[in-house]
Amino acid sequence: MKKGTKYWPLHNYLNIHEDDEMTLSFTKIEEIIDSKLPPSAYKSRSWWSNRRKGSWQSPTWMGAGYHVEEFDLTVGEVTFRKPIQPYKVKRQNGAVLWDPDSIKILRRHMDMSQSQFADDLGVRQQTISEWERGMYAPGRAMSKYLNMVAEKVNFTYGKEI
Repeated sequence: MKKGTKYWPLHNYLNIHEDDEMTLSFTKIEEIIDSKLPPSAYKSRSWWSNRRKGSWQSPTWMGAGYHVEEFDLTVGEVTFRKPIQPYKVKRQNGAVLWDPDSIKILRRHMDMSQSQFADDLGVRQQTISEWERGMYAPGRAMSKYLNMVAEKVNFTYGKEI
């Protein structure tokens, strides 16, 4: 992403945010870049693709570490998400040790927000946030429940270490 291009302000905006996922309206993006998006951004799915070559806009979000995961042309909003890096599952005595990455990957595998995932598990959204930030880990009973949920949704744990 070249400094001074039309989409440079969006690159900077995304780059300074630490959120793993961010939904922005097209109007908000236009405020950030201080310019109108082209008509194709409002009409074409391909404008929001994550291609590395052949576009001026995709290096904007990809260079900031995001991919476009969802967009709604009728509502006029786009969701940027940081791709999850490969992880390795840890086990102790055969039991999965749920760490921040594996919890976040399971939640995303289920295509849920933190709030939805919390409702599904019967905990507060703040609990999910704290698990995903590594403030503390799920207890043994909740870890067993996470294992059951993961099995039910055909979640693959990745490589073992």
